[in-house]
Amino acid sequence: MLAAGTGLRILAAPAVMALVLAGSDTAAAIVFVLAAVTDWFDGRLARRWGVTTRLGAFLDTTADKLLVTTALIALVSVQRVSPWVALIIVAREFTILGLRAAVESGGRRFETSMLGKWKATVQFGAITLAILRPDVVIAGVYLDQWAMVLAALVTAWSGVDYIVQFAASLRS
Repeated sequence: MLAAGTGLRILAAPAVMALVLAGSDTAAAIVFVLAAVTDWFDGRLARRWGVTTRLGAFLDTTADKLLVTTALIALVSVQRVSPWVALIIVAREFTILGLRAAVESGGRRFETSMLGKWKATVQFGAITLAILRPDVVIAGVYLDQWAMVLAALVTAWSGVDYIVQFAASLRS
């Protein structure tokens, strides 16, 4: 069964994009944050109730990536996120999605690391700031732009960490 939060993130992705492109920043941020928060609740409840499945884990991570990617595309379109920052984040997301598939097809479990969880939190926070674009400037750069650079760095770091961790799985 598809978890409610996973389905909500899938449905929220195009809604967030449409709201950002329409200039409805507050509404876009609310929808994005509500969708992002379901990620935490889904995982916590699934583990507590012992109802985790490989399909559920795959769909959950795919929904997260869809939400993040569509938000980034919209934010690049309205010039709130650098295309280079978006490329780093999106490239890592799809690389790790492929790595997860390769590792699990070989019979190994691909557990989300603590760094991967921090990555998601930093991404969700940075994207929310980019949607809202608070009028806070540090060293001539908006706060959300600093947050997006931090998100790109943590995202790349977690991607390298996963690749190093599962490199042996790819050789077999």
